[in-house]
Amino acid sequence: MSLDGDDGYGSGGDHGRGGRAGRGRGNPDDQGRPTRTRLPEGEGDPYDGPRRGGRTGVTSRNLMTVVGVVVLLVAAIAFANRGGGNDGGGSGKAADKSTGAQATAPTGVKPVDGKNNGIAKGFAHTEQGAQSAAANYAVALSSDAMFRAETRHRIVAAVYAPEVVTARQGDYDQAYSGERAVKIGLKADGTAPSGLTFVSRTNPAGTKATAYKDDTATVAVWYSTLFGLAGESSKNPVSEGWYTSTFQLKWVGDDWKVTAFSQKDGPTPVGRDQAASSAKDMSDAVQGFGGFTYAR
Repeated sequence: MSLDGDDGYGSGGDHGRGGRAGRGRGNPDDQGRPTRTRLPEGEGDPYDGPRRGGRTGVTSRNLMTVVGVVVLLVAAIAFANRGGGNDGGGSGKAADKSTGAQATAPTGVKPVDGKNNGIAKGFAHTEQGAQSAAANYAVALSSDAMFRAETRHRIVAAVYAPEVVTARQGDYDQAYSGERAVKIGLKADGTAPSGLTFVSRTNPAGTKATAYKDDTATVAVWYSTLFGLAGESSKNPVSEGWYTSTFQLKWVGDDWKVTAFSQKDGPTPVGRDQAASSAKDMSDAVQGFGGFTYAR
């Protein structure tokens, strides 16, 4: 190889026309300037580094975006469908059986929107509707209103089937007589003495249908109760109890009605190591926190 640049590549510009110009170092031409060499098509310039892949990266990103959108749409549709299905309204008689208790969520029956003497009414003609009715009736039949004759009579008439109302009315009048009221610290008319707050509240923890047909149902309601007199001079302070009442229900007209019920103690959980609240705090809580309409 001579130093005058005559190395077979020449010093002219013919190799630089019509093609990609490389950044080869080449040899100086006869004027002492370095020449620019043209590499054959398809070959990379060894000094130019790897070539970029053009639109390949953009295409991949677009594909990933489309896939991501599709996944989000599928997830959104699935989430929305979780709330679908029968809303529990109407009078359909299809069984609403469940293999187990739903501890933290309602099972789907639409809450009632009607009342009869302050008691929820218009329960669904289904197994779940019967459970909701039983829970609400347990609350009504254990309330402080049962200790006053006028409100007690309204509750019994609203809850029981017409053919048993008269008999049950007599039973409750005897059970909540003035003598019993006085024994627990109330006045003979069922009202609390001045300075005291009477507490008789039931809080259902769960329900279970042990039998169900189109127009009859047997429902067990497990619940806790708060019962007693809150106040500084109370001799019967508010205490907690746990019970299970089993209701025999019958579909009458357009709602569930009670024909009979029984009660037993428990199941009772172990009490926690918590200090009892003051009489004032308990009285304030009972007066400040309202009860619920219960529905599954």
